[in-house]
Amino acid sequence: MGAGVALVKIYLMKKRCVKKIPFVIAFGILGLFAFSGAVMFLWNHILPGVLHVGAITIWQAAGILLLCKILFSGFKGRHAHRWQGKKQMFGQWQNMTDEEKQLFRERAHCCR
Repeated sequence: MGAGVALVKIYLMKKRCVKKIPFVIAFGILGLFAFSGAVMFLWNHILPGVLHVGAITIWQAAGILLLCKILFSGFKGRHAHRWQGKKQMFGQWQNMTDEEKQLFRERAHCCR
């Protein structure tokens, strides 16, 4: 494969990704409103009768969701757990014999 063909493939792949950006943003906003609406609905229909608290708006519900995200999952990001898997795999790799490593490479190569 020539360098020109590779550059064309990269260009087309980036072009497809750029076309998806508005849909991802719209889906994210729609999801935020859907989850905030669910929190608002549950809060306004359950908690005033049980805890005698006031009703909340959709923006307050979005704030509660953000607060829960910060308190319960932190700022690790989506892929923070991958490092632990890589560390575990590296430990397993170190304990493999040369024959096991060769077999692993052959199996991994056929799956690409």
